Amino acid sequence: MVKPLTAAIGSILLLSAISGQARAQDAEAVADSEKTDPSAVDLDGVVVTGTRSPKAVDKIPGAITLVSKEEVQRSLVLTEDATAVLARSVPGYAESSQAMSNTGENLRGRVALRLFDGVPQGSPLREGTRNATFTDMGIVGRIEVINGPSASEGIGAAGGIINYLSAIPSKEGNEFTLTTRYTTQFEDDSDGWKVGLNFARKSGDFDMLASAAMIDRGITYDGNGRRIGMNTSGSVADSETRNLFLKAGYNFGTDGNQRVEGSFSHFRIEGKANYIQVLGCRPEEFALCGATRTNTSERGQIFGSKAAFNDFKQYQLSYSHFDLGGGTLLINAYKADQAMRYLVENTSDRQDPLIAPIGTIYDQSEIVTNKKGLRSSWTRPSLFSVSGLELRVGLDLVEDTAQQRLALTNRIWVPPMEYKSQAPWLQLSWDVGPVTLSGGIRREDGELHVDDYTTTWFRDRRFVNGGTVDYQENLVNAGIVWRINETFSVFGSYGEGFTLANVGIPLRNIQCPNDPLDNKPDGCPGDPAIGVGDILDLDAIVVDNTEFGFNWRGERGSLSASHYDSKSDFGQSLSIDPVTNDFVLLRAPVRIKGYELAGDYRFNEAWKVSAVYSHTRGKTSFWSADAAGRYPAGGLNRPMGVLDINPDKFAWSVTWNFVPRGDITLGATTLFSRTLNGTDVRPFDGQRFSFTEKTEGYTLFDLGFNYETERWGKFSLGIENLLDKQYILSWSQPPGGFQNYWAGRGRTISLTHTIKF
Repeated sequence: MVKPLTAAIGSILLLSAISGQARAQDAEAVADSEKTDPSAVDLDGVVVTGTRSPKAVDKIPGAITLVSKEEVQRSLVLTEDATAVLARSVPGYAESSQAMSNTGENLRGRVALRLFDGVPQGSPLREGTRNATFTDMGIVGRIEVINGPSASEGIGAAGGIINYLSAIPSKEGNEFTLTTRYTTQFEDDSDGWKVGLNFARKSGDFDMLASAAMIDRGITYDGNGRRIGMNTSGSVADSETRNLFLKAGYNFGTDGNQRVEGSFSHFRIEGKANYIQVLGCRPEEFALCGATRTNTSERGQIFGSKAAFNDFKQYQLSYSHFDLGGGTLLINAYKADQAMRYLVENTSDRQDPLIAPIGTIYDQSEIVTNKKGLRSSWTRPSLFSVSGLELRVGLDLVEDTAQQRLALTNRIWVPPMEYKSQAPWLQLSWDVGPVTLSGGIRREDGELHVDDYTTTWFRDRRFVNGGTVDYQENLVNAGIVWRINETFSVFGSYGEGFTLANVGIPLRNIQCPNDPLDNKPDGCPGDPAIGVGDILDLDAIVVDNTEFGFNWRGERGSLSASHYDSKSDFGQSLSIDPVTNDFVLLRAPVRIKGYELAGDYRFNEAWKVSAVYSHTRGKTSFWSADAAGRYPAGGLNRPMGVLDINPDKFAWSVTWNFVPRGDITLGATTLFSRTLNGTDVRPFDGQRFSFTEKTEGYTLFDLGFNYETERWGKFSLGIENLLDKQYILSWSQPPGGFQNYWAGRGRTISLTHTIKF
């Protein structure tokens, strides 16, 4: 779908008349503070994600979650998992997978764009569900979450944006922070440890942060004392992690109004390969395997296999000028190289009789992505000397490449793909008394190029002509915030997001039409040639989202609520191939609706309570439109299951500061039970479709204790799954083959010591 450019220009003129930009604030005040010391801007209550510079929360027409450094540290007392803090504090975020993989982890039922200091992690060309484990959480200063589809940071944000921001040195002089950690489930092979050292220096106009960390994890056990199976898509259990991070910046020019900053990050988590996965047996498969049991792990190694890993490197260089032409110029260049290897498997799609007899080949998938880009923006407050009127313009450039191979036999599984994009954008905002009007447009102009390739034996060795697919889209947004008084505001917004639909999966799944799987011809004799441009599943996903809600912020507490309605005419949903046990995409209309609540209240200096709740439901079609044009996609009659939509969630915590330097936090997260049903009949051929899914809910408690001494540093005790509950992860419950039947972690004890000097 391509919107006419004339309509886009008309939208700009209209929005210019009413003014607005989706992230607005009192820019003049922020600009003054940035000129004084750009690195020392008080970010309490402001957002930088999607705006490229600080913006006040009460002028943003949407649901925003700011995860503070204190909340990150509180989560680290319990676990090093990078997404656990999101599952506890972000209403629309799904349960944590407790793995190197983030399968099933989405935001409001859609894939979120994950960033580290603004740099995209992973690639929408081949979403390998490995983009949530990319850095040591000990250097994260805060996390900003923009809920709902957004085009502000580029492609990939169908569900929203999650930006992990590294810490900023704020104390003059040198400061070292040494963190040591011991974790156990009181089994011989469950012990783990961490050593991390951060060095921060701030001296006048110069500041830097250097960090190194090492983590060794043992195997994990469930509430019944049974070893948890190694996740096929990657486990954090039985792994080693190394992280190195360097960042330095210098302020110069008149009153320090210019800044240059560079950073380097290298993160690698690698399995120790001490265990092999032993497949379980679901209740509905009892007749096949004789006893219901979850996946587990046994000591051993498959001959010739290699360890699973995530290896992420990124480089950044940025320049800022806070008084250029009466505005602020920001330029950021980056490069990111990422590689992901998965566990060894001998499924049918790994086989090839020209290599070895069918059923004897074990192989490992490996995804490599490389990305480089340039982001720029210029912000001009008091445009045309109109108080409160602000203009933001910029240009984003990106080049993204990705491929997937079967590493042990060195076979191409997904051919090399290259996506190039240039995206100019314009945003306006206007503060009119207590009202902020906002609006803007982003022009996504990209192309996907794929060379000629041949599919694997399982897909009939089909030759596919390469080609180029063009993507042009005008993405608009508009919103309004009304600050009724100093504590209460309401908002409404409309926004569009743009992403590619994991294009590697349809590319690798092409095969000869009407050929049974047991007949593997050498090519497709008699069949017409197929080209990359003929594959409808490569079409982009454009998401339209409307949202309204309110925010209340009092002296002792806060409360926020929002309702959203997210639509895509040609969306995507996940299902599992019964033959390969791998994920496949259904490209059909999608509509997701839901509401969220979040609040906290401080009774006094000693007691504080906080809670979040989310309810999400989604519908898609049982069938997509016929490629030959014989029939359209079905109606929205198929409920979206747990692979796409998380069950309702309620999470709360109570913190007691029993002494000025000590606190105890008791928390709980509940995922509710859910039953989904849907049926439909396709008029074209009378085929009947049905869908049923039932997931059992559970509640997990956790306890965290912190006490800081004046001389010996801070001591912390964390107990995850306090009551040692046995449960099956929600996204692992529905039928879909043996390979994803995992229990969650049982009770885990962590002791942490942190000292600054």
